[in-house]
Amino acid sequence: MLKVNNLVKDYVIDSDTVRVLKDVSFDIKDGEILGIIGRSGGGKSTILKVLRGMEPFSGGSFELDGFTVRPGASHDDNTTLHKMTAIHLQRNFGLWPGAAYESVLRRLYAEKCGFEQLPEKDSPYYDELYEQSMEYLKLVNLDKKAEHFSAVLSGGEKQRLLIARQLAAKPHLLLLDEPATMTCPATKQEVLDTIKNVNEKTGLKTLVVSHLPEVHSYLAHRVLWLEGGKIIEEGEPEYVLKKFIKKMKPALPMPQRKSDKTLIKVTDLSKRYWLFRQGEVLDLDKINLEFKEGEIVALIGPSGAGKTTLLHAMDGLVYPDEGEIEFLVDNDWVEMSTYSPKRMDVRRITSIMYQEFALSPHSTIKQQLAYKLGVKGQNVVEESRKRAKELGISDKDLDELYRMTDMPEENAKERLAKMGFTPAILGVLFPSYPLTEVLNYAKPVFEAVDLPISVLDAKPYQMSGGENVRAALAMALASKPSILLLDEPFGDLDPITLRDVANSLKNINKTFNTTTIFVSHHVDFIREVAQRAVLIDKGHIVMDGDPRDVCKEFIKASNARYLKVCIEDYK
Repeated sequence: MLKVNNLVKDYVIDSDTVRVLKDVSFDIKDGEILGIIGRSGGGKSTILKVLRGMEPFSGGSFELDGFTVRPGASHDDNTTLHKMTAIHLQRNFGLWPGAAYESVLRRLYAEKCGFEQLPEKDSPYYDELYEQSMEYLKLVNLDKKAEHFSAVLSGGEKQRLLIARQLAAKPHLLLLDEPATMTCPATKQEVLDTIKNVNEKTGLKTLVVSHLPEVHSYLAHRVLWLEGGKIIEEGEPEYVLKKFIKKMKPALPMPQRKSDKTLIKVTDLSKRYWLFRQGEVLDLDKINLEFKEGEIVALIGPSGAGKTTLLHAMDGLVYPDEGEIEFLVDNDWVEMSTYSPKRMDVRRITSIMYQEFALSPHSTIKQQLAYKLGVKGQNVVEESRKRAKELGISDKDLDELYRMTDMPEENAKERLAKMGFTPAILGVLFPSYPLTEVLNYAKPVFEAVDLPISVLDAKPYQMSGGENVRAALAMALASKPSILLLDEPFGDLDPITLRDVANSLKNINKTFNTTTIFVSHHVDFIREVAQRAVLIDKGHIVMDGDPRDVCKEFIKASNARYLKVCIEDYK
């Protein structure tokens, strides 16, 4: 049994002390799956890290099967705790190269020798460890993929292989932080069924942290609601989840599209990716789509279907093998895969927000907003051309450098180096706006995303998870782009915060008539925000129409039984 007694945890950030766990007490019985739900930043993941011994704590204690841990635990105590627990952190895909069974075999060998390596095949215990590794793979329904390289497994298969590795450590307590986060419903269903199966067959005490009510409804025997570092409620899943969902604000009405003018045309778009050994892994084939001015469209489909590739082709970050993507700018159609002087104008009026968006932890929101305005401001194309001419940079190279301002930092650094530039050139060509001017641009956007202007002077760590997302959204919108492209940036949010973001997107559309195209696996969010949904599978458009009909078809095709309950059912 796990008993947690009055657990207290403080973080010291700069000169501030922040209490993130406040006298938290609960228990987990043998064979029980306990779920923890709560708002982003409420302390859920911190509990897991404390129970694993990854983080020290300030007060209280916990006891796991007779072993007690208190503040200031010794190195030996932490070593014992590590042996008694196993943890899977969100978005962790740390797997060894080689066959799937070898990843488990290494973990089993570590129990004997203390470090992970492959035992020699003629060693006296190789056969025994191999058989054990196959048993663990069978437990997570991966025995048929035992010989497959871990690198070419699907996202859900990698998640299940990670669970098999955790089980190989023979823990007393399994800690799961957002299992199968950011995955499509079919993948999530595989992982959730694996967790259920492991629990039923082993009776392993399991603690699951998730912000998704449907995950707890499907998995948990009991649920805790943690908010602001305190347990707000505890009990049967349905009882706790209903109380949690009541905190959501009402959904704003769907804004009506004001124009029938086509703004983006995708014509016969094809893009193929190949992997050595695996062959073709993506084939976007003859995609034809049109997007209207002021429309909110969701791209939905299983992982690897081609949604993100299509989105990035629209922003010119990916060039298609065949076909065209054209944008209407000043009554001229501009094609994105070939150079033209007007392509920079398309990029200026287009803003993109990634899955892995990150605000700089050391700068205020005002400083980051000033940089964004310097890249996407009203006269940036004309002014950057003057600077480029003075530096002897051709218009074609300037176009490529401007493209890099929309890329993730690491990708941009690599491409800049190939062109013979350092990242500093972007600051020279596209300098930040004066801080004194930022307020004028921030006011209407902050209003639309429901953020107080005081946030301008805050750093990201001083804000909640939801405020961070809305601040990033405000930056994407500060220059009043005509087109907003969102690549699943909201997948890690709790439903209460997600409702705030959904309302913000509707306000943005209503206020600025922004054409918004977003990728998401979150069917509740799509049904609430999108005016139209496009279902993509295996590189083809399967369905295009009403979001509720498209989401229903997607859930059915995914066999996502955990989604039989949606947010509306808790009300």
